[in-house]
Amino acid sequence: MKSKSILIALPALLLSLTAMASGTHAGGHDDEAIGKPGAAAKVTRIVLVDMTDNLRFSAAKIDAKQGETIRFIVKNTGKVKHEMVLGTAKELKDHYEVMKKNPEMEHADANMVTVAPGKTGEIIWQFTKAGTVDFACLQPGHYDAGMKGLVNVSSNKTGDGHGAHKH
Repeated sequence: MKSKSILIALPALLLSLTAMASGTHAGGHDDEAIGKPGAAAKVTRIVLVDMTDNLRFSAAKIDAKQGETIRFIVKNTGKVKHEMVLGTAKELKDHYEVMKKNPEMEHADANMVTVAPGKTGEIIWQFTKAGTVDFACLQPGHYDAGMKGLVNVSSNKTGDGHGAHKH
């Protein structure tokens, strides 16, 4: 009977540990630096991203405009689990170290999606600041192998006071 109650308690314990582990990065990303979760009604563009077992994203360099809300449709055409996580370079490196110790960690944050082989997921994200936003697959070994990308967010300010017209 004792082993049965341990088996019942084990999933709850693992779930709470996963929640605590994800709690160290849930909301731990710097929304100021990378933007914020977007509203589906405000999506201005859809970007298709394919993740493969050659440990690359099909769209590794993406251009966006400040204020733009993008729906990333992320497809895993590989045979192993992949993910797309938006963040700063430091956040991604720190999170990757946690993932190496907890490879089965699941994510529920708006800036990331974990996708099983043959499946599709999505991220809706608004890019609020000009600059760069990194993204990567943080599954153990994938980040080190170069499964990374970059979103270049251009400023919506023209800076010359004349708008976009030419003289």
